[in-house]
Amino acid sequence: ILLLLTFTTLPLSSSDPNDEACLTQLSQTLKDPLNNLQNWTKSTFANPCSGFTSYLPGATCNNGRIYKLSLTNLSLQGSISPFLSNCTNLQSLDLSSNSISGPIPQDLQYLVNLAVLNLSSNRLEGEIPQQLALCAYLNVIDLHDNLLTGQIPQELGLLARLSAFDVSNNKLSGPIPASLGNRSGNLPRFNATSFGGNKDLYGYPLPPMKSKGLSVLAIVGIGLGSGLASLVISFTGVCIWLKITEEKMAAAEEGKIGQFMPDY
Repeated sequence: ILLLLTFTTLPLSSSDPNDEACLTQLSQTLKDPLNNLQNWTKSTFANPCSGFTSYLPGATCNNGRIYKLSLTNLSLQGSISPFLSNCTNLQSLDLSSNSISGPIPQDLQYLVNLAVLNLSSNRLEGEIPQQLALCAYLNVIDLHDNLLTGQIPQELGLLARLSAFDVSNNKLSGPIPASLGNRSGNLPRFNATSFGGNKDLYGYPLPPMKSKGLSVLAIVGIGLGSGLASLVISFTGVCIWLKITEEKMAAAEEGKIGQFMPDY
C-alpha cells in the first residue's frame, strides 16, 4: 500500500530543465508580431511534452524531449537565441521564411544530434560559424536568401553526412571549399545552384568569374596605343616648332640683308 501511495504521488511526466531554458530564451529573442506563438507561455515551457505529444505549436516531442522545431513562414522577427543549444535532443531546426536577423549563434555547435538546419529566407547577417562542423550528424544545411558575409568555412566539407547544402543568394566571398565542390564521379558534390547569387564567391562548380577590369592584353594594347599616340603627337609638335623657328630665322635673315641693300 505504501509503495502504491508513493507512486501515485509522483508526477506522470517531468520536463527537462534544459528544454525549458531553451524555449524560454528563444521566445524572448524572437518577436511574434502576428501572435502565431500565443501558446508559447512560461507554464507550457515548464512541461512542453508528454511522451511523444507536444503542447507547443511548431514543436515535436520524442520521449518527453523537444525533438523538432519547425517555425516556418510565421513572420517572426528578432534573433536566434544562443540558448537554443540547451535543446540538446533537437534533431531538426527549421526557422525558414521569416524576418529573423542577427548572426547564426556559434553555440549551435552543442546541438550534437542536429541533422537538419534550415534558416533560409531570413535576414541573417555575419559569417557562417565554422563550429557547425562539430554537429557531425548534419545532413542538411540550408542558408539561402540571407545577408551572410565572409567565406564558407572549410570545416563544413568535413561533414561526411552532408547531402543537401545551399548558401545561394547571400553576400559570401572567397573560394568555394574544394571539399564541398569536388567531383564524385562526373558530378560535383554540390552543384552551382548551391552557391549562385554571391557576387564575390568563386571556384568550382561556379563558372569562371567575368573579369571586372580589362584583360592584360587589353591593358598592354591600350598602353602601347597611348604611347604611340603620344609619340606621334610629340613628333608632330617638334616638327611644327622647327618649321616655325625656321621661318622666323629666315624672315630675320631677310630683314638683315635688306638693311645693307642700296636703294635704286
